[in-house]
Amino acid sequence: MSTAVAGTSELTFLNKTVAVSPLVLLSVVDHYNRVAKDSKKRVVGVILGDNSTDKIKVTNSYAIPFEEDEKNPSVWFLDHNFIDSMGEMFKKINAKEKLIGWYHSGPKLKPSDLKINDVFRRYTANPLLLIVDVQPREVGIPTDAYFAVEDIKNDGSAAEKTFVHVPSLIEAEEAEEIGVEHLLRDIRDQAAGNLSLKVTQTYQSLLGLHQKLREIANYLDKVYQKKLPINHTILGKLQNVFNLLPNLVQQGNVEATSPLATAFTIKTNDELMVIYISTLVRAIIAFHDLIENKLENKKLNEKKSQDSNPDIEIDEKPTVSV
Repeated sequence: MSTAVAGTSELTFLNKTVAVSPLVLLSVVDHYNRVAKDSKKRVVGVILGDNSTDKIKVTNSYAIPFEEDEKNPSVWFLDHNFIDSMGEMFKKINAKEKLIGWYHSGPKLKPSDLKINDVFRRYTANPLLLIVDVQPREVGIPTDAYFAVEDIKNDGSAAEKTFVHVPSLIEAEEAEEIGVEHLLRDIRDQAAGNLSLKVTQTYQSLLGLHQKLREIANYLDKVYQKKLPINHTILGKLQNVFNLLPNLVQQGNVEATSPLATAFTIKTNDELMVIYISTLVRAIIAFHDLIENKLENKKLNEKKSQDSNPDIEIDEKPTVSV
């Protein structure tokens, strides 16, 4: 069993979040389609942005020449001169964007990532590794962010570097939001209304939540079966998640119920009332259509019988029994 221990400067990065610009995602996908489409290769590039605040902003990127042996992952090539020349040109365009790390198309970590990460340490003290999954996903965001920290073994063996996951999100500036909105106008179904889009987004969010909960359950099950060692850091974070869940269980006395539980119950009852009334209306409409259909069928049958026997008089006011 091992415990990841980081220095003071590295811990400050681990407490931050990573905000990735949509422009970076488009650049990585374009890089992959040009170089490694329909193959098992991955592409590597440099990410630019700002890491001076609590939120690390990844605002730009550029591709770099990269080759690796598919049979031997420890054999790879990275063009250092290209990084230097491209970095100088990007400084002339926007000096605020600094080299903060690197990206690859993954979709998972590779054995050579630690060695490649050490190469980028000559450009920045704590390089950020951003893995961008270029394959379309049904749920979740296509990015994973990592920092390399020291992994100190409890058995007294030598410390090794390992990657620690950092929360990431997709965040666009105002200009990018306008551009993405114009792109979505051509892609989005014009017949779909705001309610349909909202329901679809909610459904996708619930699918993402279900996927994360399933991953947590699988991890806890493997720990319980002793297939994985106990990591107290992960268990502590899970305990914090469970502690943040609101207590909505009413305990005997109604007056002692928390205001949150009361509000939640009222809101739920209101929504259930709407569903109940809607179901009643649908049942009444269906019953009305059934009666109209029976009346129409009876009129047609009487008309047919009258045409076949014109001497028989038929009552103009039919009666219907339901």
